[in-house]
Amino acid sequence: MSAGDAAGAQPAKTQLRVGRLVKAHGLKGAFKLELYTDDPEGRFVPGKSFTLQVPESSPWHGRELTVREFRWMNSHPVAFFEGVDDRTAAEGLVKAILWIDQDAETAPAEDDAWYDHQLIGLDVVRDGEVIGRVVRVDHFPAQDLLIVRPTGRGEDADVLVPFVSAIVPEVDVEAGRVVVTPPAGLFEELPGDDDTPQEESGPDESDEVADSRED
Repeated sequence: MSAGDAAGAQPAKTQLRVGRLVKAHGLKGAFKLELYTDDPEGRFVPGKSFTLQVPESSPWHGRELTVREFRWMNSHPVAFFEGVDDRTAAEGLVKAILWIDQDAETAPAEDDAWYDHQLIGLDVVRDGEVIGRVVRVDHFPAQDLLIVRPTGRGEDADVLVPFVSAIVPEVDVEAGRVVVTPPAGLFEELPGDDDTPQEESGPDESDEVADSRED
């Protein structure tokens, strides 16, 4: 599963993340890739350019990277890019994430891929019950995270849900929901968890409890 994002180092347009430069390969500027696309041969054609997500301190910040060659080597995807001609130059781009521009009105072509704006606002359903909604999508090299706000709770209660099929087995944009099967402990508190009747207490004690919850 993957989600495209236009935040952070990305321009103010809808984009889809398609790969990450994992490590330098050989002496001629090649990279081993981590792919986030089901169509690498179609995405990494010679002349195709990508927007780079790199630190602002990088000399590549704000620039594009253009494919010179794509090949498979020992079952690993490897790519060469224009302007990256040796291992030293390649090592300066390791961990960079590659993005392509997409029409905001067009759904991603890959299976199990969605734009952030398609996910944000969806109901989060567990065991047939709505337990929250997606308020944000965070992107990291290893995986994406759905930021879920449990129903009736504030932003301090937001839960970080790994956006992987084992935990998010279903995304139904048309129905406005994502189904989650979280491991025990991921959602520490959910609406209804603290509905157990409590003994009556005096005004002073109630005030203390209210103050502690506000903190």
